[in-house]
Amino acid sequence: MPNKPPKLIAIDHDDYHAEFVGKTVDGRQFFLTTPFEPAIGDKAGEEFVALYLFDKKGALLEARIDSLGPRDSMDEAARQQLHERRLSEIEPVKSQRIKIAPFSVEKFGTVFGLVLRTPEDEDDDWAVEAQPGNYMAFFEPWDSGEYDT
Repeated sequence: MPNKPPKLIAIDHDDYHAEFVGKTVDGRQFFLTTPFEPAIGDKAGEEFVALYLFDKKGALLEARIDSLGPRDSMDEAARQQLHERRLSEIEPVKSQRIKIAPFSVEKFGTVFGLVLRTPEDEDDDWAVEAQPGNYMAFFEPWDSGEYDT
């Protein structure tokens, strides 16, 4: 029997994909990240910077998502500047564990967020995946703060 979908998932601050998670001085939770569409076949792929803001209970308040264009021609300096600008919009911040609800938003014709993956059969479990790019995947226990890459 598959597990149950989470109401909240924990993300612990780390030095990898969760380097920019924490809280703002007014108590909002944030997740600043770099989702991507992979380059497959004729598709050039695309790079993004996404700042997700949540209330104290973990509900999504706002998603600020910017496109940096095709992966193979992305300007890394421009990406870093945009990332720094998005972080400066919410500073000062404290890096720490956050607890947020799974969510999805659509922009640029792409689904973004921490998206629930429904079990495909009775032997499969629920998961939450950072999309696009599926670069972080969360599984039970939902409060572990850990993810797979």
